[in-house]
Amino acid sequence: MSAYESLAAYYDSLTGDVPYGRFADFYELIFRRYAVRPTLVLDLACGTGTLTWELARRGYEMIGVDASPDMLAEAMEKGEEADAPVAPIFLNQSMETLDLYGTVSAAVCSLDGVNYLPPGSLGTVFERLRLFVEPGGLFIFDVNTPEKLLALDGQVFLDETEDVYCVWRAQLSEDGGALTYGMDVFSLRPDGAWERDFEEHTEYIHPVERLTAELTAHGFGEIRVFGELRDEPPRVNEQRVFIAAKRN
Repeated sequence: MSAYESLAAYYDSLTGDVPYGRFADFYELIFRRYAVRPTLVLDLACGTGTLTWELARRGYEMIGVDASPDMLAEAMEKGEEADAPVAPIFLNQSMETLDLYGTVSAAVCSLDGVNYLPPGSLGTVFERLRLFVEPGGLFIFDVNTPEKLLALDGQVFLDETEDVYCVWRAQLSEDGGALTYGMDVFSLRPDGAWERDFEEHTEYIHPVERLTAELTAHGFGEIRVFGELRDEPPRVNEQRVFIAAKRN
């Protein structure tokens, strides 16, 4: 089964500790640091759209893009209670095939979406963003660091709620360039029986030097690297870093 099919309906309940408000606060801080006032913002690999709707409530016009129709279905269901001035537009596209109707003044990609890109796809995605982020606009994203992903090799994790039980195992590839998560998802059916599904997710290890080189090669400059949700450089052994770059 592809990533984020059976898991989509339970993603929000299993990730209730994600501080989406702090993500939005951080993005706005970086907007100010670069003296950029975006109006139309792209949320790339938006998932169930929690951050998309959070930014929409703050007055940004939003476009959410994700490759999973199941995740987007969850995102669109949040509209009735979102209380946003303008509802986001959601598009079912992969990052590599991003195709918008016009340009945006900023793009964000949260929660290690870029880690899902193989090294050979980074240039493709950054080139698509160069086409659709207007000159002077920002691209902000985060990645799990190599140190974090390498330390997960061989680990087994458990997430559960009242109606879902998820066991996932992490295994490093033979070449050491990617980490694959095998996920067994046990969900409670209406008849009281449990149903088992399996998903596989792969995150690629991207050193910051590779990311900044690809950004530079595809039309982005003024690149800055930040610690996790902090307006300061990363610390030693940082688990997640944020990168901001301005479209030339």
